[in-house]
Amino acid sequence: MASSREPWLLENGNLKGLSKEIRHGRTAHNMSSSSLRKKSHLTLVSKVPCRKLRQFLANLQEVILGTKLSVLFPAIPLAIVADCYGFARPWVFALSLLGLTPLAERVSFLTEQIAYYTGPTVGGLLNATCGNATELIIAIFALSQRKIDVVKYSLLGSVLSNLLLVLGTSLFCGGIANLRLEQKFDRRQADVNSLLLLLALLCHSLPMLFRMSGASDAVTVDPILQLSRASSIVMLIAYLSYLVFQLFTHRQLFEAHEESDNDENGGGEEEPVIGFWSGFIWLVGMTAVISLLSEYVVQTIEDASDSWGISVSFISIILLPIVGNAAEHAGAIIFAFKNKLDISLGVALGSATQISMFVVPLCVITAWIMGIKMDLNFNLLETGSLALSIIVVAFALQDGTSHYMKGLVLLLLYIVIGACFFVSKTPLNQLSTINSGTKAAIDTIFRA
Repeated sequence: MASSREPWLLENGNLKGLSKEIRHGRTAHNMSSSSLRKKSHLTLVSKVPCRKLRQFLANLQEVILGTKLSVLFPAIPLAIVADCYGFARPWVFALSLLGLTPLAERVSFLTEQIAYYTGPTVGGLLNATCGNATELIIAIFALSQRKIDVVKYSLLGSVLSNLLLVLGTSLFCGGIANLRLEQKFDRRQADVNSLLLLLALLCHSLPMLFRMSGASDAVTVDPILQLSRASSIVMLIAYLSYLVFQLFTHRQLFEAHEESDNDENGGGEEEPVIGFWSGFIWLVGMTAVISLLSEYVVQTIEDASDSWGISVSFISIILLPIVGNAAEHAGAIIFAFKNKLDISLGVALGSATQISMFVVPLCVITAWIMGIKMDLNFNLLETGSLALSIIVVAFALQDGTSHYMKGLVLLLLYIVIGACFFVSKTPLNQLSTINSGTKAAIDTIFRA
């Protein structure tokens, strides 16, 4: 799939590197995913006589076989076959979920390759946009089928898994592996992300509190929807400001860990392995496949819930984020073992911030455009879990040091929250009824 406009393609399928400063389009997400990549050996491909076929096979080997997760790629055609031939819906759900795992890592790889040619600013914007493409695509398909609770659950689960599971495992494993070393990280980056997460928490809490303090559901529904849409616009403005802060005015805060990591590896110049147009075409193709599998996941999640005897809330909040972002999560943990906590924090906090401040409000605005009434009221239990998670993480990172006990506490908190949603058997169509009952009970307590 290499274009004829790619003069840097060598005879053996390798690409000649560009200038070194272009690599600064990378983010912590790219660096964490790179730990799961493996070097491709193009000896056999270089012997293919046909030039275009040789280029295509070289790109195919780099994109499909250039990851340690390539063993999961067969799940993609199996999911398609299972859907076409009417296999049990839980099988379609499970295979689609497995297929999304390597695709999410490959999207990160392809955005990094494109960033080599677009420069640091465009590359950084591309990484910021595609960093959580899987969650965004699943949310959009769920919105199109008016499964608003699945959207809320899946996005909340992504935030909780990043804050508690990924960060907790990273701090715990890093602390165990480096017991005799003092683990430090740049607190300034963590402070910025914590502030944005607290802003997101405020925007989630106000619609819920407004509903509980209102006279009746009929009176509060429209004001809550208007408040949520206004808050979403504010959150998007805040996220755009964060991108300016990250990519322009204070870029050094987010690049220090990358440079130190590069220096440790000898300061060698990194090179792209595929061309710009090849990377762009592969990225479009991968996004299309992610869209297809995401549609399967949304269509079959309730069937899987009924078949497995597990609530939709547990599948959406726990299973979807763990499997869908396994590559990124594993990379963060690997860097924690190497005592590179800045990268691990950049992955966990950066992804949680992006979902809270960009993906969630974007879904609210998208639903508004589609004529669907989606608000920021994530219900009492969900919002309370989010609030406690953000507060505990902020306290854990306030001193700029780490040890395994901090990670253990975050992991235990995640287990308790997971157990809470595991025992919750509330059907999706009964959530609004439960919310009304909760509000009425609270009103009765206050009147008494």
